[in-house]
Amino acid sequence: MSSSKVQYPFWYGGASSMAACMVTHPLDLAKVRLQTASERGQGLVSMIYQIITKEGPTKIYSGLTASLLRQATYSTARFGIYEWLKDQYIESTNNTKPGTMILLPMSMLAGGLGGLIGNPADVVNIRMQNDNTLPVEQRRNYRNAFDGLYKICRDESPASLFRGLMPNLVRGVLMTASQVATYDIAKTFLVDQLNLDPTKKTTHFGASLIAGLVATTVCSPADVVKTRIMNSKGSGGSAVTILTTAVKNEGVGFMFRGWLPSFIRLGPHTIVTFLVLEQLRKYRVGM
Repeated sequence: MSSSKVQYPFWYGGASSMAACMVTHPLDLAKVRLQTASERGQGLVSMIYQIITKEGPTKIYSGLTASLLRQATYSTARFGIYEWLKDQYIESTNNTKPGTMILLPMSMLAGGLGGLIGNPADVVNIRMQNDNTLPVEQRRNYRNAFDGLYKICRDESPASLFRGLMPNLVRGVLMTASQVATYDIAKTFLVDQLNLDPTKKTTHFGASLIAGLVATTVCSPADVVKTRIMNSKGSGGSAVTILTTAVKNEGVGFMFRGWLPSFIRLGPHTIVTFLVLEQLRKYRVGM
C-alpha cells in the first residue's frame, strides 16, 4: 500500500487567500490609508469612519479587484511553490517531515518568487486603495485592476509595475516565512506537544492566530516602506532614501505605523486563509 503524501492542487493557497481577502479588505484599505497619511495619531476606527462618512459606505471596498488579483498571483505562487518544495523534500527523504530549519529557507524562496509575480497587482492595489485621499487633479481613477495595469503601462512604463520591488521581495520573504512556515511549526507544536487534534478547526485557528501575530510584527517595516514607494509619483526615491527620510522626520516608530490595523487585518486574514485551506484539503476540492 502506498504511503505517499497527497498532492493537493497548486491553486489552493491562492483561492484561500482570495476568500480571506473578501472578508478583510476594508481593514487592509484602512491600513494603507494609515501608512500613507501625512498626519500621525489617527486610529483604525476613525479611519474607517472617515472613509464611510466622506466617501460613502461602498468605498470601504475600493480597489477590491486589485486585491483579488494580487492574491490570485502573489498568494497562489507563494503557497503553491512552498507546498511543492515540501513535497519534493518529503519524496527525496523517504517521507521525512521537514523541520524548522528546512521550512524556513523553503518559505523564504517561495515568498520571494511570490513577491516578484504579484508586484504588478500590488502596485495597482496600493494606488486604488489610496486614490481618494489624493487631490482630484492627481487621482488615477482606475476602473479596475486590469484598467490600472493598462494605464500604468500606457502613461508611465511597464517598468512602473515593478516599483517597490525590493521591499516587496523582502516583505514576501518575511511574510511567507513568518506566516506560512510559522503556521506549520505552530500546528506541529499544538499537535505534538499539546495533543490537539490536527483535524479540528480549533487547532487550525490557534496555529493561524500565532502565525498572524508573528507575521504582522516581522513584516511591518517592509510593508510601510513598500506602501510609500508604490503610492509615490515619479521616481520617488529608493527604499533607503524613503526609509532614512521617514526616520528623520517621523522617528523610528514610523516603521510600525498601522501595526494594530495590520494585525486586525492580517490576523483574521491568516485565520480565514488557513481555515479555508484546510477545508479544501479535507474535501479535496477540484481533485
